[in-house]
Amino acid sequence: MLKNNKKNFLLALLIFIIIFAFDRTSKIYILNLAETDKYVDIYVNPFLNFHLIWNTGIGFGLFSSEENFYYNLITVLIFLINIIIILLIFKSSNSSFFFFVMILGGSSGNLFDRIYYQAVPDFIDLHYGYFHWFVFNVADIFITIGITCLIIVEFFYNNKKKPNNEKI
Repeated sequence: MLKNNKKNFLLALLIFIIIFAFDRTSKIYILNLAETDKYVDIYVNPFLNFHLIWNTGIGFGLFSSEENFYYNLITVLIFLINIIIILLIFKSSNSSFFFFVMILGGSSGNLFDRIYYQAVPDFIDLHYGYFHWFVFNVADIFITIGITCLIIVEFFYNNKKKPNNEKI
């Protein structure tokens, strides 16, 4: 879709900037609260708290490690995946390109934090009673929505049936 269409490129760039800015703004707000109060644990409602933690792993704290080698390896892999996503944006068609842009915007926000802070600030704590989901951030929301939408598009819209004359 972006191959020869300057308008779609500018739209993708605008979506990317909005997602990146929204993620950065939310993280800066929480980090400013942490500077003031030294600890962030804000009750919002019975299902949502803002609780700052520092994530050295990937999404939802998976593969967290204190060793620099593993942290740097994961950071390089995320950078390479972002390059692949950029290539997919330029080669994609239909609505898929919007979902790749969403993933890139969120991933770039987290990559920025990994490089600047050496960890990603996560602060959205969804819970029900004593069951708490992984703490996450705004970038993770856009990454998850983008991936989920790509899966839905692949299963329901891009899944072509085999011709009936094909023998098994």
